[in-house]
Amino acid sequence: MSGSVMLGESSSWSRALVKISPYTFSAIGIAVAIGVSVLGAAWGIYITGSSLIGAAIKAPRITSKNLISVIFCEAVAIYGVIVAIILQTKLESVPASQIYAPESLRAGYAIFASGIIVGFANLVCGLCVGIIGSSCALSDAQNSSLFVKILVIEIFGSALGLFGVIVGIIMSAQASWPAKPV
Repeated sequence: MSGSVMLGESSSWSRALVKISPYTFSAIGIAVAIGVSVLGAAWGIYITGSSLIGAAIKAPRITSKNLISVIFCEAVAIYGVIVAIILQTKLESVPASQIYAPESLRAGYAIFASGIIVGFANLVCGLCVGIIGSSCALSDAQNSSLFVKILVIEIFGSALGLFGVIVGIIMSAQASWPAKPV
């Protein structure tokens, strides 16, 4: 039974998670918040932009009106930047003796979780807004009365990113580092 974990022993994964610096978890969370948000924005701009350019061949009038879809996609990247700045302000210096204290670990995990939530919510939001923006451009090229109707749906899709930002801010509120000894 050398390969099985006995009762009372911790697995190598749990030991590894406790031995990784909370600052590493925090840095990864901040990087994921901004990096994956920008990836979602870029992907959305790619989807909506290619459809916009293609549909503008048939109806050039849609080009300036449908740029709002690209702006909505860009807002997703801005959400990631804002949250990364907020998370960066949550980092505090702690004495070396308290780096692995439970309060430090909890703060690092909270910042990590916040970054993951915001990053992936904005990835999905960027895809959603990009696909809806693509549909908006194509349908507007066919029938201009559909633009406002689809734009309302695109606004609701953009709200997904804001929900991720709100949840991320709530999660990051749990990040409190140990007080420095006086």
